[in-house]
Amino acid sequence: MTRPPVARRAVLVAAAAAAGLVATVPLAHALRPGAATRAAPADRAAPPLAGTGPDGTFFDLTTLHGQVIVVTVWASWCAPCRREFPVLLAALERWHGAGLRVVGLNTADRPESARRFLREAGAQAMPVVSDQDGRHAVAWAARGVPETIVVDRGGLVAARHQGEVTWAWLQSSVEPLLA
Repeated sequence: MTRPPVARRAVLVAAAAAAGLVATVPLAHALRPGAATRAAPADRAAPPLAGTGPDGTFFDLTTLHGQVIVVTVWASWCAPCRREFPVLLAALERWHGAGLRVVGLNTADRPESARRFLREAGAQAMPVVSDQDGRHAVAWAARGVPETIVVDRGGLVAARHQGEVTWAWLQSSVEPLLA
């Protein structure tokens, strides 16, 4: 016996709402106050990261081998992402000559919104990979936005920060890797 169309739609709506809740709870948990930092897995190789950015430019993380890389997982609609970008750009300006690179992983965002965000932040030159379906974010074990992952010169994950990064965190997590 089949359900009437209205009942079938109600079941689908309830299932979609439950799926949305299941997807939202881990993000809310990861971004709650006091949960901003967690330890990175020791000696874990950084996953691949290659693709086109919101401007259509192709980028492959392997081109930065031997550099210290800060991967920032962000979205234009994320207020903490907007607040942390000046800190990330200041770190890049300070430590670029020592081998620091900053790469963006733009997730769950529209290309035109991401392009506008990068232009407003003065970060048009930053390599960015668009991740509208979240596959890259999952591979990098990102639990939300913003999230920052530091990769050492050997390609291993050295540090991870959930939530908005601070200058103090960057100094303690990035600067020693540049020495």
